[in-house]
Amino acid sequence: MDSGQDKLTAGDGGLRAAVVVNPVKVADLEEFRRTVDGALTAAGWPEPTWYETTVEDPGRGQTEEAVRAGAEVVFACGGDGTVMACVTALAGTDVALAVLPQGTGNLLAANLGLSNDLAAGLAVAVERGKRRLDVGAVEEQCFAVMAGMGFDAQMLDSTSETTKKRIGWPAYVVGAAKHLRDRPMRVSIRIDDQPPVRRRARSVLVANVGRLQGGVRLLTDAEPDDGWLDVAVLTPRTLRHWLAMGWALARRRGSVPRMEVFRARTVEITSNRAQPRQLDGDLIEPGRVLRAEIRPQSLWLCVPRPEQHPDLAVDAESAAERGERLIEEARRE
Repeated sequence: MDSGQDKLTAGDGGLRAAVVVNPVKVADLEEFRRTVDGALTAAGWPEPTWYETTVEDPGRGQTEEAVRAGAEVVFACGGDGTVMACVTALAGTDVALAVLPQGTGNLLAANLGLSNDLAAGLAVAVERGKRRLDVGAVEEQCFAVMAGMGFDAQMLDSTSETTKKRIGWPAYVVGAAKHLRDRPMRVSIRIDDQPPVRRRARSVLVANVGRLQGGVRLLTDAEPDDGWLDVAVLTPRTLRHWLAMGWALARRRGSVPRMEVFRARTVEITSNRAQPRQLDGDLIEPGRVLRAEIRPQSLWLCVPRPEQHPDLAVDAESAAERGERLIEEARRE
């Protein structure tokens, strides 16, 4: 596989592209590479340069190397960790991110309506629909969708890779069920420069975009480029509370019980004890504090339609159809 050392060269009308792939997430890497290379060639793009992630570097270093080599678009191929590493490297640059999800339940892909649809991801990139999005920053890492402390990270930690591969995103429901009756955490939440508010919460989510796994819209008002983070504090205490919350989210009518929402440019959540934490569906080190800030208009993202629509998944289904035609055209050549 290419080491990525050679300078990328532009073709007629196409963009210089790099592919950052987690080889563990791809069942047949050579076939995957042939499909991607063929589709981009059929679209008039030059052959992309390929970079493989490693255990030591899940994609940030490879993406930074691709940017130095002149890439105009970076395809992130892997799970949540791969995509988050690419987001972190590309935030603040003019290089666009395109998502080719290969893991199960990728959060950013879910918000793009892409699921694990390779054809749709390719079509979205070659059609050059882009939007400049905000990102959130936690310490030295960036997230495009949401960060969280408490129940949401516990759920991720309790969901096995085997179950995810077998049944897909519903595996997270299995992981969630293990923690429904856990005790809440005592948190202090400071929104910007306001006095802290104190709650007994099961989870605190800091969202840039509002869709969860399975297409559920947790935060209907969260927009990816409005310069704000939406902070959701979940306070269910009984199984009945969880069921009421789930029913309200499924119907999306009116307010959601046991959920309080704030808006912030900077938020600091402090718990009475160390808690599991996650960024864009990828677990980070547990801790007592989660501090996030918004970085407005930091990331160019390839999207199904570039118009200013609050839902990034607009046009995803028709993009998938166009992508299938592109792949078929590449196979005939």
